[in-house]
Amino acid sequence: MATRTATRKNAATPAPAAIVVMGVSGSGKSTAGALLASRLRWEFEDADWLHPAANVEKMHHGIPLTDQDRLPWLNAVAAWIDHCRQSGERSVVACSALKRWYRDILIGDRPDVRLVYLKGDEALIARRIATRHEHFMPPSLLHSQFEALEEPGPDENAVVVSIEPRPQQIVMQILSALHLAEGAEPPGQGSVRAPARSA
Repeated sequence: MATRTATRKNAATPAPAAIVVMGVSGSGKSTAGALLASRLRWEFEDADWLHPAANVEKMHHGIPLTDQDRLPWLNAVAAWIDHCRQSGERSVVACSALKRWYRDILIGDRPDVRLVYLKGDEALIARRIATRHEHFMPPSLLHSQFEALEEPGPDENAVVVSIEPRPQQIVMQILSALHLAEGAEPPGQGSVRAPARSA
């Protein structure tokens, strides 16, 4: 699948100050997001780290989260993005962001926050999850994620990338689509915390 960008009509798109890398569990968003941030020398956060303990406990036991469970988590991710933007740091966050209203919290009317959607086939992602024994998302929950998934619409200005290539190739496609060069400003200030979980 070729990389594509759905661009808002009649809207100037500023250079991104933050990038949200979205996709279902197992799509590789943590791996691609961390690598992207490293290439750009931007801050990186895995949104899984921002889940309340009660949410993580539910997922460990194979219990799907409700929207009520997710709301404080989404607000925490949005607050992290805004903290980086307000402090002048550019950032990448890996976050499932499966539904449109979730993304409205994370991105909303922030024109300098861009969305990257890692798109993949359910069977391929299930095979990948089955090999990741340390992953806290049981494969049994994957289908529920696909059922909940609302793919980005044309007005969301999303870059859509297939998960089939290697992570390095995925990142190069993202950089090209967003017209970003490796080591983009601010130089030397970004830091990458390696994700404990691949998502």
